[in-house]
Amino acid sequence: MFGWRRLLLSLFGATMDPKARVYPRARIWAPWNLEMHAYATLADDVDCYSVERTIIGRRATISQYSYLCGATHDFEKPDRPLTPMPITIGPRAWIAADVFIAPGVTIGEGTVVGARSSVFKDLPAWTVCVGNPAKPIRELDRPEDQDDSVLSDG
Repeated sequence: MFGWRRLLLSLFGATMDPKARVYPRARIWAPWNLEMHAYATLADDVDCYSVERTIIGRRATISQYSYLCGATHDFEKPDRPLTPMPITIGPRAWIAADVFIAPGVTIGEGTVVGARSSVFKDLPAWTVCVGNPAKPIRELDRPEDQDDSVLSDG
């Protein structure tokens, strides 16, 4: 049913590659701000609060129970207005289970964010990052062969 979900999200303004995957229990607020590239995945029980542009790169995976938070409030103003900020998840990134991504964050290409981490600042490409706040703990080798043609849509 990925095709139906892509179609429905597209009808509400999302930019969806024909090979993007959104699982049935993923929740998307303001789909007109969502952009998903080929093989990008939003797993079940992901909350995508896309108040501002939310981009999920090619082959990036957002695992179950993760929360992409595209806005905050300006607590220094008396009326605490909403402050939307974009989120970008780079190609081939993996956001493991139950990760919180704060407003305005960019996750680099190929980065792995460990389960239950909280990300409040940009993370560099090709690293493993864990903790609260998430910090790089080791670098990853960039794959030499990045040929996506071997992936199937089935």
